[in-house]
Amino acid sequence: MTSQMQVTKELEDMIKMLDDASKKYGIDTTSVKQQMLERSDSSHSPRQHALLYTLNQISMDQPDWTFLSAKLFLNELYEKAASNRGYNAEQKYGDFYHLVETLTNYGIYSTSLLEHYSKEEINHLSEEIAAERDELFNYIGLFLLADRYIAKDYEGNIFELPQERFMIIAMTLMRNEQKNNRLNLVKEAYWALSNLYMTVATPTLSNAGKSFGQLSSCFIDTVDDSLDSIYLNNWDTARLSKDGGGVGIYYGKVRALGSDIKKFKGNSSGVIPWIRLINDTAVSVDQLGQRQGAVAVYLDIFHRDVMSGFLDLKTNNGDERRKAHDIFTGLSIPDLFMQKLQEVDESGRSIGEWHTFCPHQVKQYMGWKDENGQALGLEDFYDEEDEKYFTQKYMEAVNHPLLPRKTYRAMDIMARVMVSQLETGTPYMFYRDEVNRQNPNKHVRGNGRTSIFCSNLCTEIAQNMSATTIEREYENEAGEIVIIRKPGDFVVCNLSSIHLANAVRDGVLERVIAIQMRMLDNVIDLNTIAVRQAAVTNRKYRAVGLGTFGWHHLLALEGIYWESNEAVEYADKLYEDIAYFTIQASMKLAKEKGAYSAFQGSEWETGAYFKRKRYRSVRWQALQKEVSRYGVRNGWMMAVAPNSSTAKIGGSTDGIDPIYAVEYAEEKKNFKFKVTPPDLNHHTYAYYRRVRHELDQHWSIKQNAARQRHIDQGISFNLYVRHDIKAKELLNLHLKAWEEGLKTTYYVRSTSQTEIDACEACHS
Repeated sequence: MTSQMQVTKELEDMIKMLDDASKKYGIDTTSVKQQMLERSDSSHSPRQHALLYTLNQISMDQPDWTFLSAKLFLNELYEKAASNRGYNAEQKYGDFYHLVETLTNYGIYSTSLLEHYSKEEINHLSEEIAAERDELFNYIGLFLLADRYIAKDYEGNIFELPQERFMIIAMTLMRNEQKNNRLNLVKEAYWALSNLYMTVATPTLSNAGKSFGQLSSCFIDTVDDSLDSIYLNNWDTARLSKDGGGVGIYYGKVRALGSDIKKFKGNSSGVIPWIRLINDTAVSVDQLGQRQGAVAVYLDIFHRDVMSGFLDLKTNNGDERRKAHDIFTGLSIPDLFMQKLQEVDESGRSIGEWHTFCPHQVKQYMGWKDENGQALGLEDFYDEEDEKYFTQKYMEAVNHPLLPRKTYRAMDIMARVMVSQLETGTPYMFYRDEVNRQNPNKHVRGNGRTSIFCSNLCTEIAQNMSATTIEREYENEAGEIVIIRKPGDFVVCNLSSIHLANAVRDGVLERVIAIQMRMLDNVIDLNTIAVRQAAVTNRKYRAVGLGTFGWHHLLALEGIYWESNEAVEYADKLYEDIAYFTIQASMKLAKEKGAYSAFQGSEWETGAYFKRKRYRSVRWQALQKEVSRYGVRNGWMMAVAPNSSTAKIGGSTDGIDPIYAVEYAEEKKNFKFKVTPPDLNHHTYAYYRRVRHELDQHWSIKQNAARQRHIDQGISFNLYVRHDIKAKELLNLHLKAWEEGLKTTYYVRSTSQTEIDACEACHS
């Protein structure tokens, strides 16, 4: 009898909810109500019937069924949390302080929440929790948040709810702020998160406030040409992967196949075996038991091993003993190589020659040294606009009569690159000269000396790098073996992204960026990184990466076609505003808390950054003066990550990408259901109609060039091509990207590739 009463009550609640949804979204729920009534005696509950039905109704003609599905799923979350926490589900949210206390006692939450906030403060903040903002989620966004990020106990039982996750993040990131203003800052951070004006990176979303995991997305290390450096990098990579970080690794300093070892000629096995070792580490050390580690390895296109296995690491042909299918590859490319691709004879045949060298042999034969007497290689130079340092050194190496090299047609190398890209999506392209020219912190090494050798796993990070070295090893008086390591610049990616469609359309961009930059800056001080040199670099430069997602969503709402000059001009204007508000926010933080330690002599301090960007308006001139006076808090500030996972949570489109399709099935390991673009209706359809692989990629490159001008780091920018694209067409896209001043390109995604598993941590 009781069970029947419960079913009847649930039926009544479901029917009322469906009636409310019918009014709110203008959808006819008669059929789903009829199905629930007909099947009320089956093993499935009325809600389960309703959810299955509504998910099947989502289509390009009826996109708003996703919000009804979300509502049904949300009620299920409310009931589970209420049952596990012991309160009535009709309240939706229970006692917040009791939640914090319970999960702290369980060891899920860090003790720092109760150590930093009093019961009165937590109760005060609980009054800010706005349950109605849960209705901003579509189904896939709510599902992903609940499945991967909200706090559960060790048995997987749901305790935390979406708005509580946002509040815990806000409390965690603001816990060290001045007490007289701390609660106001927590409220402001919660406002930005709960209204879906911004998202934090997935490690922050998942781990903030918890007793495990770290908050940064990914890391970049430089490997020196020594056994110590190779194996220490492997150890560091394992520790970072364990904590959920993706890793980018520069291998361009490691000697090539056939080079000498301790003057014994022909003994080096080159970089391939070491990359295979990293591949095995990535597979073996998973990220918090959820997925394999994710690693990208970069090599210079003038490294002799590029054509001796590197470009074939992920392909399905060739010797499997020289494969590394689980890592991602990237090429560091100088301007000179791109110029060689365009050298042709009278018949139009490509004739540009390209020489590849072993970095160890370059140092042996060329004798280049820095001011401290350290040997330098080709990788240590780049071309400025007016001084072609790399080109000069490269030609010196080419003209050296004894220096070994392998010589190819530049076009033959590029052909191998493009074949690999069409088959595997990689290698990524990293335009090293442009990256280093645009670096605001090049003063650390001086003009013409490379500071940035590669990017990260998602190609949006560009920060100073150097290898960590072992200075000495000794036995102390206690009989312990002590290893002294001199830390290099080990790059850390601290990411967060603006929901463009929400923040721009609601006119809150400046307000959101101000609190977002404070949140990002606080991640640096709060984070617990297993690799010490990464923590040192993090504090030294205080680099962050404020990015965006929802570009196609915004264009559709604004009524702007992707393939148009209007879209290019809008990208230029919008990202200039974002840059202005971001630099302004960092300046205000510096005024309050102090500038980053390497500010003196940087292009932020000298004003060269603003001059190079051609920022001449009154507002920019005023900001430049304030930056010169007060400094900036962060050595690098902006980076546009792929933003796939959190864009879905935010209910928008991925990063700066065009949509995949107007209607498609979203499928991962544990779910499959239909998805449509956000705010799809008869007005926006025309702007969504042409999708990724149908769009002329030259327009995407133009947009990204306009955007890149204002971004001090990089952008995760994919090229979408058909599987039958002609080699010349793909080559022209790469040349166009380089000519337009792009710093990097991410995947080449062809219609023949299956979905590529990229690093979730970077999809902030």
